[in-house]
Amino acid sequence: MNSQRFILLLFIVGSFAMTLRPLQTNLLNGAWRLTGPSGETILLTMADNYLMETVYEPNRYVSTRGGTYQMAGDKLTLLVEFDTNDSSRVGKTQAYQTNLRNDQLGISSQSVKQTFTRIEEKSTPLTGLWRITGRANDAGQITTMQRGPRKTIKLLTGSRFQWAAINPQTKQFSGTGGGTYTLKDGQYTETIDFFSRDNSRVGRSLTFSTEINGTEWHHTGQSSTGGTVNEIWSREK
Repeated sequence: MNSQRFILLLFIVGSFAMTLRPLQTNLLNGAWRLTGPSGETILLTMADNYLMETVYEPNRYVSTRGGTYQMAGDKLTLLVEFDTNDSSRVGKTQAYQTNLRNDQLGISSQSVKQTFTRIEEKSTPLTGLWRITGRANDAGQITTMQRGPRKTIKLLTGSRFQWAAINPQTKQFSGTGGGTYTLKDGQYTETIDFFSRDNSRVGRSLTFSTEINGTEWHHTGQSSTGGTVNEIWSREK
């Protein structure tokens, strides 16, 4: 075998091996979007081995679910922490086959087959899973929140955010909201795309002062109702 054929063979074998390489979890990190059969948006956000999937229309929130996930080869196993369509799924696992090709993510099971398109974005210092751990009282003093089954979490990719107030132990879901965000010069700005408690807030933008210190995020400003926001969020991982 001459050298040119040998090099070609190595290239073919190497390319084939790459196609068989197990799908790495970090390759799925980010935001993915699919337009549903009725024109609704199905948004999938993934970071820190946590995912949230939300369905919404321009002025109507429809549903959401989420939880931690693990990858084994191309198999994704989701441990459900909240599901507004069926709370009986909370605490159970769901398995899916995944197929990532270029910017297309296929997810399938016996009951579902979907193909999401990646939303182009770059990671920021806020990318990841956060949990609220402190909030200021009326005197402005930060009160530490005791960890327990009830929690408010916020998942951020490079351009998308979503918070959810949940209790996986009791399967209670209290609310969610999400949309796009920007982070520049210590200013964090959210623009709301969906809000389960009040659809009239969709389209509003809110700007907060942000200070990130290691695994803590100090978040201050005003809420959409005009109330003071002074919170500490901590990385879950």
